Amino acid sequence: MKTKLLLIILVLTSTFSFAQTKVADKFFDNFAYIKASELYEDAVKNGDDSVHVLTRLGDCYYNNSNSEKAALWYKKALDKDIDKVSADYIYKYIQTQRSLGNYKEAEAWLDRFKERQTNDGRVDSEITDMSVYDELSSMDKVYIDVINLDLNSEYSDFGGYEYNGRMFFASARSADATGKKVYSWNEQPFLDIFETTVKETNGVKEFGSVMAINAEGVNTNYHEATVAITNDGKTIYFTRDNLNKRDKLDSDTKGTTHLKLYKATLDSGNWKDIEELKFNGDKFSTGHPVLSPDNKQLYFVSDREHEDALGQTDIYVVDILEDGNDYSSPRNLGPSINTPGREMFPFIAKDSTMYFSSDGFVNLGLLDIYKSNILKDSNAKPENLGAPFNSGSDDFALYLDSDTETGYFSSNRAGGKGNDDIYSFSAYECKQMVKGIVKDKETNEPISGATVELINEAGKIVNNVTTNENGEYTFEVECEKNYSVRGSKPDYEDDVQSFTTSAINGDEQTVDLYLKNILALPCEIVINPIFFDFDKWNIRTDSKYDLENIVDVMRAYPEMKITIESHTDRRGTLRYNDKLSDRRANSTKDYIISRGIAADRIVSATGYGEHKKLISDEEIDNMSTRAEKEAAHQKNRRSHFRIVDCEEGREQ
Repeated sequence: MKTKLLLIILVLTSTFSFAQTKVADKFFDNFAYIKASELYEDAVKNGDDSVHVLTRLGDCYYNNSNSEKAALWYKKALDKDIDKVSADYIYKYIQTQRSLGNYKEAEAWLDRFKERQTNDGRVDSEITDMSVYDELSSMDKVYIDVINLDLNSEYSDFGGYEYNGRMFFASARSADATGKKVYSWNEQPFLDIFETTVKETNGVKEFGSVMAINAEGVNTNYHEATVAITNDGKTIYFTRDNLNKRDKLDSDTKGTTHLKLYKATLDSGNWKDIEELKFNGDKFSTGHPVLSPDNKQLYFVSDREHEDALGQTDIYVVDILEDGNDYSSPRNLGPSINTPGREMFPFIAKDSTMYFSSDGFVNLGLLDIYKSNILKDSNAKPENLGAPFNSGSDDFALYLDSDTETGYFSSNRAGGKGNDDIYSFSAYECKQMVKGIVKDKETNEPISGATVELINEAGKIVNNVTTNENGEYTFEVECEKNYSVRGSKPDYEDDVQSFTTSAINGDEQTVDLYLKNILALPCEIVINPIFFDFDKWNIRTDSKYDLENIVDVMRAYPEMKITIESHTDRRGTLRYNDKLSDRRANSTKDYIISRGIAADRIVSATGYGEHKKLISDEEIDNMSTRAEKEAAHQKNRRSHFRIVDCEEGREQ
């Protein structure tokens, strides 16, 4: 007999724990993590220590940024049955350990994470130090503003390069300016180097008048383009056609004129003393110069015959020797950068990232812009920058200020002003505003002092505010994301609304919340109907969810006492309905007591059967549709929670 009784107790305990978990799941799914954690912990105390419950408990604390408690529950789940714990929870546990400064523990679990997620980007070498990874990956999405500059002409304009408040670029804009001839390749004037002032006001670049570079003899009747200036501003490198001593085009035995690199020095604001660099040649081209951040190396493009040459044009580097007038032998950057195709227009940012154009890697068409970490890692692979930098046309000559994430690139894409155009770009975080008013569901009046939580698509609470005297709230949110907002206030039922942000920076949308005042009626707590299955009196999961509102109110008012009334519709005999409603009232009472409310605070739990109908039988019989009649029966099936000595209780 004792064994049978023990078995019954165990079954009942298991059933209660399972039901408790179901209620907790419902709160969890509605982002009510505090309530869910309380219910999950109750389930654990009653014997449900399943991986589902343990990881959900971890999530409740993780989503509220409580790393210590999240780590506790995730570790319990891992210790219980690691094979049933998904890799995502292993990674969350690693994150909590990093947050707590337990880096050795995090690294130990990283190996197990790698075993599960061999193709996961989070196991790349860049994130071996995962605390650094979190810092570097904090910007979720970067957006780019691209503007075709007003200074572009109907001809070719490209190679924007900014130095000390001035922008230098190549342009074929005016043959009359220097009396030059027309270049037969594209029937445009030969290129010259131009400059203009540039300043930034409220994030917008403003340019002055365009003029030829202030230099003696830099611009000729032939091509000059693409510059690089030393950090001290005293030396400029630039590309020019190969000219003879009479400043006429010089060519090889096949009649081809090649490009060469030159340099000039600054003297009283004027570039002069032009010198040809020693590693040029008459039988091949050398051009498109760029300096390393420390100015100790010069990178360039060439189609020279070289033992390591790989393609039509490759990127090379020379060391600038101490006196600045001599150079090492050129070195090919190798297959990590160069291909059998064309590599051109290199640029090196302050952070030593190399950018260049190529048609030899996977691309959107013709020349695309790539970036590479080759200066720090000889095995680094190039990364295509994608749109909006790249298009189906030629995209090239990127310049970047990595401090401000602004710069220029050039393109002959459709919609430009000329043959090639210069585009400015600036990176920004796309942000929007969501605002709304928390209102009383019945009166539509604003509710001040309500808590509104912003929840991301992973279910994490990322922000919370309290409504002002007008019931208003505001959040800044990211573009192209899914969010939910949850409104709550003591004595009110919560409301949760979901929304999706657009891709438009600065966009704004309104999401109002409507809370039901469960103490709106005198001397009564009003909640949603407590539903029971047909011919049953056990409390369903959805009803337990609503009964938690009663629990919350009674906790908020510890002296409050209530009576419970349960009513049925007319279907069934009077005697049957009396017994059924009485059982349901007492089941409701038992659940509230099970949640820690003292039994003596529930003065009575009475079933009234069908004796106190809100809608009479005659009214129901006169209804024309089945749906109307069912709705009327539903109104008659109800529970009331009446406050005893309500005036005294409400004051508390």
